[in-house]
Amino acid sequence: MLDAALARRQAAARMPRRRPGSGEGSGKRLRGYSGPGPDPRDPQLFGDMLQRLMKARGWERPKAEATVFGAWEKVVGPDIAEHCRPVKLDAGVLTVEAESTAWATQLRLLAAKLLRNIAGEVGHNVVTKLNIHGPAAPSWNKGPRRVQGRGPRDTYG
Repeated sequence: MLDAALARRQAAARMPRRRPGSGEGSGKRLRGYSGPGPDPRDPQLFGDMLQRLMKARGWERPKAEATVFGAWEKVVGPDIAEHCRPVKLDAGVLTVEAESTAWATQLRLLAAKLLRNIAGEVGHNVVTKLNIHGPAAPSWNKGPRRVQGRGPRDTYG
């Protein structure tokens, strides 16, 4: 066995050594070199690399949730986005604040359509329910000196 190993070593020593990549008539192609076609060493598009990074790190869901807020006008359309805004997204429930109670009522009627639009834009099961309310009521707790009391009441009678 030792004699066979020694013979192989001597035969290999007699062969002329070539540097990898010299390719002069070797007929052997190195791995990873594809010629004129696409190659893994080619520059990659930034968006593709970012997409792979987000998938590898598990950031697809946070990205989809951020898209709801960042691209609200694109998600629901410019007409609707003009009269409402997303406030909070928690456990699939999106809270939307309308500019008036009339718009809140209209948005409640359009809730199914809005959910379909959101699912089509950012993916399914990102937003599962809409919680729509009107504008916040005015606070009567204004001013540096406030007397505790029942708040505004009928002062005309």
